[in-house]
Amino acid sequence: MAKLSWEARMTIRVLSEKGVSNRETARLLGVSEGTVRYHRRRQAMGAQDGRSLQQRKAAAFRPAIEAWLKAREESSPSNVAELHQWLVDEHGWTGSLRALQRYVRDIWPPPPRRARRRVETPPGAQAQADWAVFPGVWIAGRQQDLLAFEMVLSWSRYPALVWSLRKHQLAWLSVHNEAFRRLGGIPACVRIDNEKTAVVQGAGAWGTIHPAYRAYARTVRFHIDPCPPRAPQAKGKVERRIRDHRSGLSPYRRHWESLTELQAETDTRLRRLCRQRRCPATGTDVESAWQQELAHLAPVPVLPEPFDLVAERRVGADCMVSFEHRQYSVPFRFIGQSVEVRGCAETVQILAGAEVVATHPRHTEARVLIDPEHFEGPSTDRVIAPPPLGRMGRRLQQIAALVPEQRPVDLYAALAEVAR
Repeated sequence: MAKLSWEARMTIRVLSEKGVSNRETARLLGVSEGTVRYHRRRQAMGAQDGRSLQQRKAAAFRPAIEAWLKAREESSPSNVAELHQWLVDEHGWTGSLRALQRYVRDIWPPPPRRARRRVETPPGAQAQADWAVFPGVWIAGRQQDLLAFEMVLSWSRYPALVWSLRKHQLAWLSVHNEAFRRLGGIPACVRIDNEKTAVVQGAGAWGTIHPAYRAYARTVRFHIDPCPPRAPQAKGKVERRIRDHRSGLSPYRRHWESLTELQAETDTRLRRLCRQRRCPATGTDVESAWQQELAHLAPVPVLPEPFDLVAERRVGADCMVSFEHRQYSVPFRFIGQSVEVRGCAETVQILAGAEVVATHPRHTEARVLIDPEHFEGPSTDRVIAPPPLGRMGRRLQQIAALVPEQRPVDLYAALAEVAR
């Protein structure tokens, strides 16, 4: 006969007190009538489980445990896993960690609990962001796995929800752009989960921020605040919104013609919900609180094009930088300076400080990409402008600009005429 759980035995006792028959009790619990009679008889006799009367295996190690506590100046074990490993190494303990935990719980009082401080962040100080997954949503006639990026202002609780089909680096930065546009400003810091597109190694305050994400945050001007690992309460405001939106903004209500249609419907419904919800910090509706918080947000700048690769390069004497096995020209005034090179979806951007100083197409067949305008202009205090093109160079450019039907028949003679 299988052993009944404590909950099942208590159910038998309660139903017995209420006068429920053995047959009905057995039917409700899915056991035999004999099992019910057996347990009712034991309960009537006041019998106890024999296992509760047995001495715990760890009792024989109590002197060793007390010596361990005295050496650590503790009144009760604060780290039972560490104690278990010590007993295994030093005293040949063969029992399980769970057995030791049960013994410690019976003998020593529980350690004091640490209280958590509840803090309401000031307006404009923080936003919280996270992903939610919605598998099997009908978009454009077929089922697709959708991702919802949610960003919530911590003070006013005003949310922005952006739908995405991907979760890679370009998508991560793209949804940030869209969320900031919907929030109407940039908070001082953004608390995030430890996604690989944000934290490439480690977690929390000790994690290593992804170079592309760090460069993006430096450009947009906000601080990245990764959550401690396994601490969902550290970003409880966005977790709560995600839970609410799984019902209130569920994408499963109907089939959508496109992701754009779903996004427009979501924005409309979200604004309506913000006029109904209350902001705990102000007592007003969320939309009114958001209007107050806008004055504390930094204005949305010209948001950078999303990029998945970033590198720092020094501009050579030929006004070129190397990136992804190609060379790209930079305005000559930046010779000798370090610039930031970003690999965007379609272009390569070169930045000096926060200014985009050069843009070239990305992933081209050509290995050297030159913009002639980068070599023009007056000298600076630090760099002398390169010499202008001579007659031969100008003539070569003119001939190259002609369509093949208009080029001189004797190309060599045309160039020799210039060389005289």
